[in-house]
Amino acid sequence: MYTWLLPAVKAILPHVGTIISATLPVFQSRKVDANAATEEALLQQQITELQEVASHNAVHIKELAEQLQQMVITLEQGVIANEQRYRRLSLLSGIASVLSIAAIGLWWFGAR
Repeated sequence: MYTWLLPAVKAILPHVGTIISATLPVFQSRKVDANAATEEALLQQQITELQEVASHNAVHIKELAEQLQQMVITLEQGVIANEQRYRRLSLLSGIASVLSIAAIGLWWFGAR
């Protein structure tokens, strides 16, 4: 029923750790320490970290979007193949039904 779920999970699973590590930035402490002489320097350092994390997130989001696009294309191809198979099987079952009705009719009129 959910045959698309397993390939989707397999495609996304290797990137979960990267996504989590990119979305949970480790900031410098809020207190002014020896490396940051003033509060302004600390804020500038945190802004720089946020910009780095945002750029990494953008790269990862782009990669995930490309993978999602490939997965959607693959799913659409699967749907098209299944629809063709369904039409073919419907046609064959219709032909089989007509032939069986014809055979019953021939048997019925031949037995009299």
